[in-house]
Amino acid sequence: MKVNLNQAEFVRSAAKPADFPRDTLPQVVFAGRSNVGKSSVINRLLNRKNFARVGSAPGKTTHINYFLIDKQLYLVDLPGYGYAKVSMAERARWAKLIEGWFADTSLMTLGVLIVDARHKPTADDKVMSDFFLTTDKPYVVVANKLDKLKKSEIVPNLQRVRDTLELPDHVPVIPFSAEKGEGKQELLELIFNHMEG
Repeated sequence: MKVNLNQAEFVRSAAKPADFPRDTLPQVVFAGRSNVGKSSVINRLLNRKNFARVGSAPGKTTHINYFLIDKQLYLVDLPGYGYAKVSMAERARWAKLIEGWFADTSLMTLGVLIVDARHKPTADDKVMSDFFLTTDKPYVVVANKLDKLKKSEIVPNLQRVRDTLELPDHVPVIPFSAEKGEGKQELLELIFNHMEG
């Protein structure tokens, strides 16, 4: 399937389940902690500088944002989690919104959890990972900020991600650098393969 990544448009910010597009196009959903570089990963995939807004303050994405790519698939950007400066009420609203999204099993085609390759995944990362695993839909972990690691740290750090999240063997962990573009091709291939079912 040929997808023109340059044909990308922001289509909507969903604040409640009624706002979720249900037009049967594939939906690739991105999740990650507030400062893990989620927007940067999406921007790198689309060859755009600041298409998915890179917030100066983490926790700025408070809705579920939909980007339509070449009228063929959605990239779905979930609100970042785990950021301390957000009120409990706001955090509860995010959680309810995300749970509402996952409750409709017809929506997700592929899940992408972005973690920081430099650090052990957090308890929030583990909760999110388990969320993805319960959907029984294809799921991939992207270990971002690879460019910040020494060569000797890469393999053990990727293994630590896999062990901490208790990932089944079929879930790939892709080493990724939004900064340098490493891992981009591998992630795009996975996305396109799942689009074709």
